[in-house]
Amino acid sequence: MESKVKFLGHAAHQMLIVFPLGLLAASGIFDLLHLVTRTGKWAQTSFHMMGAGIISGLVAAVLGLLDWLNIPDGTRAKEVGLFHGGGNVFLMTMYLVSFLRRKDRPRHPDALALVLSYIGLATGLLTGWLGGELVDRHGVGVDRGANLNSPLSLSGLPADANITTGYAGHVPRSEAVISSIDEEV
Repeated sequence: MESKVKFLGHAAHQMLIVFPLGLLAASGIFDLLHLVTRTGKWAQTSFHMMGAGIISGLVAAVLGLLDWLNIPDGTRAKEVGLFHGGGNVFLMTMYLVSFLRRKDRPRHPDALALVLSYIGLATGLLTGWLGGELVDRHGVGVDRGANLNSPLSLSGLPADANITTGYAGHVPRSEAVISSIDEEV
């Protein structure tokens, strides 16, 4: 199922999720550094990463919702997408509450703020896996006709326009090797 919201020919949601995923995971690493070293700068860094992760997560969520609304009802992908999106709402809630608890003292988060962010991080592992299921197993966000020899998305050609030459007209290495073997025989 092809994505309805694209940027330069690619599914926008899939491009944007790397920001909240990376930022929120990094906030967990900085919280861990804070716990190990008892240095406030790591907790403050986590606080800022969390804020950026929440903002970028909201943007990615809107685009993910638009794609989910276009998945046909009654399909397994629609159900997986519901758990993926619902889990991400829960995840974002955990991080938002953690962020708000840290707001007045970002260098000294309380235990509940830390626990909530780690619950969010654990939830993110599950919802990230579900997102992979949507793309890799169910083909959500994948161009119709996608295949290993599809032309570049910026070419204007449909994905099922099989091309046998590599990027910029070069013969792929595997074909060059086959040609050289044929010449030797």
